[in-house]
Amino acid sequence: MKEDINQSLLELILPEGVLDHFNIVGLEKGESGKYVYDKTLTIYLEEKNKIPEEYKTYKYKSSGFMDSRQINDYPIRNMLVTLSVKRRRWDVEIDGKTKKVTRDWSLVAQGTRMSAEYAAFLKEISRF
Repeated sequence: MKEDINQSLLELILPEGVLDHFNIVGLEKGESGKYVYDKTLTIYLEEKNKIPEEYKTYKYKSSGFMDSRQINDYPIRNMLVTLSVKRRRWDVEIDGKTKKVTRDWSLVAQGTRMSAEYAAFLKEISRF
């Protein structure tokens, strides 16, 4: 029950749709050393291990994560909030050759209805 409540609360603070593609793997509070926002909150997100649709028919295996990307989000309750996002990559065998692939976030965004906040999140993670 407590975990469900925590998950529900985090869904309220994260951009809508983030938890469709990412798991929350940790939270960390700290001191910012700044006057107005004296505390920090870092939310750690990892992309779910679900191969992009365009590669489902090929032989593939998970190949770990790319370096994490830090995204500054809206302050909450006197805390500077950072989303630490790790995107997955996969090894996909195409025509006998192995190719490293990642999810193309512009494809996720096309033709979908999403909040401006979630669109900004996707734009930011697509930059690496």
